[in-house]
Amino acid sequence: MDYDQARMEFEQYLNDYDRTDGKVKLKITHTYGVVARSGQIAERMGLSAEDRELAKMIALLHDIGRFEQLKRYDSFLPETMDHAAYGADILFKGGLIRRFLEEDTWDSIIEEAIRKHSDYILSGIEDQRTLLHARLIRDADKLDNCRVKLEDPLETFMNASAQEIGEQKITEKVRDDILKGKSILSSDRITDMDFWVSYLAYFYDLNFKESLEIVKENNYVGKIAGRIPYSNPETKATMRKISEELEKYIDGRLNTGTLHFAR
Repeated sequence: MDYDQARMEFEQYLNDYDRTDGKVKLKITHTYGVVARSGQIAERMGLSAEDRELAKMIALLHDIGRFEQLKRYDSFLPETMDHAAYGADILFKGGLIRRFLEEDTWDSIIEEAIRKHSDYILSGIEDQRTLLHARLIRDADKLDNCRVKLEDPLETFMNASAQEIGEQKITEKVRDDILKGKSILSSDRITDMDFWVSYLAYFYDLNFKESLEIVKENNYVGKIAGRIPYSNPETKATMRKISEELEKYIDGRLNTGTLHFAR
């Protein structure tokens, strides 16, 4: 398993896509951000050298389906394509994986982790090492998405300005779900504010204490909630409540002393 060689191949693969496009650039930066977060979580967990390399390899390839989604539809929306399933299919049914990795030793772990990394609920994995990596890539993906939500132009991934988003309401279903400590189902998101709330609800689906430590250390709840100026009074009050509940949840989980949160 040679991550550096795989990265060189990945860079060659990207030449088939428009690197000057804002959405493509965002996803390239995101890919390497997830690689970094995967390594950070794995190191904090004390995983073996092989599992740390495997985590980086999965992270490098986890969003390979996104680039074709952008080329075809110029959209990140799930109704245009299941990018995770598509990525797993081209890698393992189409044989693309051998371009990045000569050995097939880790194929089943990599495929399952990539195929399920964006599922609403992670389920159906019995093998414990595969489950570890499926959970790890989901956490790393969410953690780098925090950076995306704070640094990248809202117009690139939201197609709206901060002011436009802050004028909107949060729909009742989305508000109720996050206040119950639940992630938001993609199909339930209607307004731009629903999407913004769903990015905070990610934190309820983090699997490892180490991941929540990173959230706490970086004040991601306060920063993400604070990026939007809420001119809608109802939305402003709801976001304050959401932030308070999330902070309580994170503090409570960190105080349990449990390294992995069984789901």
